[in-house]
Amino acid sequence: MALGDSYTAGPGIPSRSGTPTGCDRSDHNYPTLVAHELGVETVDFHDMSCTGATADDLTAPQTTDRGTNPAQLSALTTHTALVTLGIGGNDIGFSELIRQCAKSGILYFATGSGKYTGNHAPCRGQYVDDTTDTVRQKINTVGDRLADTLAEVRRRAPQARVYVVGYPAILPAAASDCGRDMGLAPGDVTFLHQEQQQLNTTLRQRAEDAGAGYVDTYAPSNGHDVCSARESRWVEPLVPLAPAAPVHPNARGERGMADAVINTIKASKGS
Repeated sequence: MALGDSYTAGPGIPSRSGTPTGCDRSDHNYPTLVAHELGVETVDFHDMSCTGATADDLTAPQTTDRGTNPAQLSALTTHTALVTLGIGGNDIGFSELIRQCAKSGILYFATGSGKYTGNHAPCRGQYVDDTTDTVRQKINTVGDRLADTLAEVRRRAPQARVYVVGYPAILPAAASDCGRDMGLAPGDVTFLHQEQQQLNTTLRQRAEDAGAGYVDTYAPSNGHDVCSARESRWVEPLVPLAPAAPVHPNARGERGMADAVINTIKASKGS
């Protein structure tokens, strides 16, 4: 059973599969690849992931522009044996955060790249001050929601092995030549990278607290972010050069995430 958002669904990667079509699930997303690798029969495989999903959509129907996805947890039963869950990015508004930072970056590069202001992270200042980080606050809320979700998964599918799947590397730790290609000021590349790292850390902590497994997709994807070479990147930039949604995994990325899931499952079986 696959639950999750667009990083699970694989929008833009050929070919679209499942209903509603508005969820933009790919038949080459990591859940499908994992199911094939593990020899899961088609009748026993259920992919409930949906582009745009938040934690709310795990327990309530999600309306898309092409149909309604049922509450994702509604597909769980006492016979469910394996669950993967990838959620949280939309809850903190990470895609919108990148777009806002790109807008700030346009002004940054047009006005001397910080030469006159000394501010190389103009977007960060919109979300962080001396006492408050509004993105971290949302991440903390995601952690609380995940804890509740994992408890509900356990109630509905008490025999299932459950794995929370983290997010792959989207941006590098330092800007180097990345910022201009993405329209991001160098300090904002670092800011966004740090917020994603904190999200993954929170997902891992809450998974471990609930007795679930955690799949680290960041480590194997490190160096394959949006700013890496076209032929090796796992995540496409704002203007994709391979079939994928902007700032989302391509087929290589979904394959890499599938490998991470499979390796984690195999390691947990051997422990």
